[in-house]
Amino acid sequence: MTSKQRAFLRKKANKLEPVYHVGKNGIDRVFIEGVAQALEARELIKLAIQDSSLLNAREAAGILAGELDAEPIQVIGKRFVLYKRNKETDRFKSIWLKNKERTDE
Repeated sequence: MTSKQRAFLRKKANKLEPVYHVGKNGIDRVFIEGVAQALEARELIKLAIQDSSLLNAREAAGILAGELDAEPIQVIGKRFVLYKRNKETDRFKSIWLKNKERTDE
């Protein structure tokens, strides 16, 4: 992902509210499945870390991005943004990132 694409997604994520909060239970299989469903539906989501969590935002973003094959877009304080393109949706209904190197389109 290019820096311009990342900047575009950060701009779109600015107005988003967190859809999930990582709490004291951390990141378990049920949490990962919920985040996966949210990414499939929205492609770009914001998550937050609660004070009781043992993880910080960077750690949680890394774990979730690795598990879900998503891109961590931004980490600021206790919030972070993930992006995963849904290849099954119509490209004009999804967040479309132009990239000359893409071969799957």
